[in-house]
Amino acid sequence: MSKLEEYAIHSDVARKLATMILSSDIYTYVTRKVNKLRDFKLIEEIRKSPVPGHVAIIMDGNRRFATGLGLKPDAGHIFGRDKIEELLDWCFELKIKNLTLYAFSTENFQREKKEIKSLMKLCKEEMDKAAEDHRIHKNKVKVRIIGHIESLPEELKKSANILQNKTKEYDEYSLNIAIAYGGREEITRAIKNIAKDIKKGSLDVNDIKEAVVSKYMYTDGLPDPDLILRTSGEERISNFLLWQLAYSELYFSDVFWPAFQKRDFLKAIRTWQQRKRRYGK
Repeated sequence: MSKLEEYAIHSDVARKLATMILSSDIYTYVTRKVNKLRDFKLIEEIRKSPVPGHVAIIMDGNRRFATGLGLKPDAGHIFGRDKIEELLDWCFELKIKNLTLYAFSTENFQREKKEIKSLMKLCKEEMDKAAEDHRIHKNKVKVRIIGHIESLPEELKKSANILQNKTKEYDEYSLNIAIAYGGREEITRAIKNIAKDIKKGSLDVNDIKEAVVSKYMYTDGLPDPDLILRTSGEERISNFLLWQLAYSELYFSDVFWPAFQKRDFLKAIRTWQQRKRRYGK
């Protein structure tokens, strides 16, 4: 037998053995344990320094995730919705007090009507579910819906109002869901309302300062985001929190939102901490 033939046989055996090991229950169990240990150590490191007070996330990549699996876009949105529930637990664990999610932009209304209808239905279902979610009430999470709510279907607006009313007295955490939201639309709306108040005489032009303008934004009462995170590998802001992001740290992950894991989130938080330390802030 030649050396080449012997190598080929051994390589084939090695491949088969590796396949058996990787697909075994033991390997899966050990891998999960190792990953949990790594996450635990990373969390311990994170807890040594302040965490962001406000994290805002552009949840991008639902449709591409589904397409990659040979599924329809709706499936991607469902997977993405489930990821939000995991994200809430991660924020509770790290005591990140304010979370803002970019769920549906004003530009998304340009998509196919069938997909928009499906998304609106999904949003309504999630708001109805959140209104009864024990984690929301146990952790005293104030939920706010920000955006051009007038453009939403009546049933969705009704669910949004119920959810907001049920949580309006909570002050431990805040969850802000941006639906029918656009940064330019928000600023334009603020300018119009400022102009109305000047015309009424309730606001003087000389009193207009940054803090005053901020009160006309959808995010009035919230601190500006410390960290804005976007998934899917895209590196742009896409009309999100344009007024509020002036001093935010930006973090881009190449993972599609439905595939975003706890370790990806922890790495983003750790990166934010390291940047702050490097800048001396």
